[in-house]
Amino acid sequence: MVCWVLAVAVPVAFLAIFFVWPVVTLFGRGFWADGALDLSGFVEVFSQPRTWRIVGLTLAQGVLGTVLSVLLGVPGAYVLYRCSFRGQKIVRALVTVPFVLPTVVVGVAFRALLNESGPLGWLGWDGTFTAIIAALVFFNYSVVVRTVGGLWEHLDPRAEQAARALGASPARAFWTVTLPALAPAIASAAAVVFLFCATAFGVVLVLGGQRYATIETEIWMQTVQFLDLRTAAVLSVAQLVVVTLALAVASRARSRREHALNLSAATRSTHPLRRGDAVPAVITAVVVGLLLVWPLANLVVKSLRTSSGWGLGNYTALGTTGGRNALTVTVWEAAATSLRTAAVATAIALVVGGLVALVVSRRPRAPRARRAISVMDSVFMLPLGVSAVTVGFGFLITLDKPLGLDIDLRTSGMLVPIAQAVVATPLVVRTVLPVLRAIDPRQREAAATLGARPGRVLATVDWPIAARSLGLAIGFAFAVSLGEFGATSFLARPETATLPIVIFRLIGRPGAENYGMALAASVVLALITATVMLLAERLRGERTGEF
Repeated sequence: MVCWVLAVAVPVAFLAIFFVWPVVTLFGRGFWADGALDLSGFVEVFSQPRTWRIVGLTLAQGVLGTVLSVLLGVPGAYVLYRCSFRGQKIVRALVTVPFVLPTVVVGVAFRALLNESGPLGWLGWDGTFTAIIAALVFFNYSVVVRTVGGLWEHLDPRAEQAARALGASPARAFWTVTLPALAPAIASAAAVVFLFCATAFGVVLVLGGQRYATIETEIWMQTVQFLDLRTAAVLSVAQLVVVTLALAVASRARSRREHALNLSAATRSTHPLRRGDAVPAVITAVVVGLLLVWPLANLVVKSLRTSSGWGLGNYTALGTTGGRNALTVTVWEAAATSLRTAAVATAIALVVGGLVALVVSRRPRAPRARRAISVMDSVFMLPLGVSAVTVGFGFLITLDKPLGLDIDLRTSGMLVPIAQAVVATPLVVRTVLPVLRAIDPRQREAAATLGARPGRVLATVDWPIAARSLGLAIGFAFAVSLGEFGATSFLARPETATLPIVIFRLIGRPGAENYGMALAASVVLALITATVMLLAERLRGERTGEF
């Protein structure tokens, strides 16, 4: 009993101290004036036409990014999870890499592709809303592919075969049999993608700037440039409402998806690519080749181009602080800092996320306990949707001496990895939880009947199965921590700048040398992230989470 109390108390305390407290404190700074509650900020902020324009752009960005990701991702889910072919695991890993790439890297890659000197410069998309949407689809394509594909590969093919035997065409069988069966997974993926699109930060900041400001970037601007906490707090509340609605839809769809997956987990049906699979195969090949691979390949090519011709000059310059000392540390020093910080953040996220997944995977009989577990599951998804800028700034104004301790965390090297762990924990939960929920409760009951104590049941039943998902959980947590930009931009000191911050600074400095270094540094960060995810994909089990 004591162990279960600790399993609940540790992650709840972590979330309360390092997420709820900073966010609520920041909100309070915006709504509390002269010792009294002042809600006039809502009227003032929402009476401005700019606010409604920002809200409209945010919703449009979320809807368009979600629709395109689903339309392109469903064929990809079929090809990569229902069909079988040589190199399939490599392609799956390749599709996953964009999801965990740092937003700064993606912004640089799309700018290099779409600017006047880029291969697609003739389209005139540089700095446009179209460029932002393309980058968002680049990010979220893998969410749809993995979420829908995870269910699709376990669907019993006999229902579709029966429809075909009764005279239904392949298209009609898909629309009337397969698509309804996939609906829970599609709805779950769409809700999560909308959440990621509506709260995108780095991509919008790099590709659109303030011309296409969203709620997320506006919170950053009001906080950093104008120190207008009231406006930032009002916008954060508005964003939290959107996030809560998206999380509610995602939670409901996720439970339906997991139920459907449990019903079909005994079957795993795939088949070699056939002539009738030509359309989804071509769509998938075009998306992977043009949307996913081309921007990254072009980034590598551009990084090898210097003012004196082709060569490794930009990579050699990574050992310097850039033109006119644009940086306070070299790129290699920033890379070492990023790796150390990500390792610590990953360890924290694994402990906290693992405990949350363990607790939430239980299926108590009491209705009140089931509701509490459902609430805990939803609450630990909130860090994915609340502005990382809000979290980072909240850290600065609350963590001087937390809980009365004589420790100023703002001067501690732990502040950045803790912030990154807050962001990475939900991904660990979503990776490990479905695996634990797939365990047949009768296995635990049988072990307990034979005299095994709760700790022994966890060690002999839960742990061997949960360990299958740890490789992927570590990969996601490490990669996301490497690329975290919003909160880290607030918290990292100049001498401890991470790679995303260094790249963003190089982009904002004039000069071909700085831009060339930004390209080369982006390639380095992308290679590190891709290597981590390729290793994680090789370690993944057959049953892993929705991402």
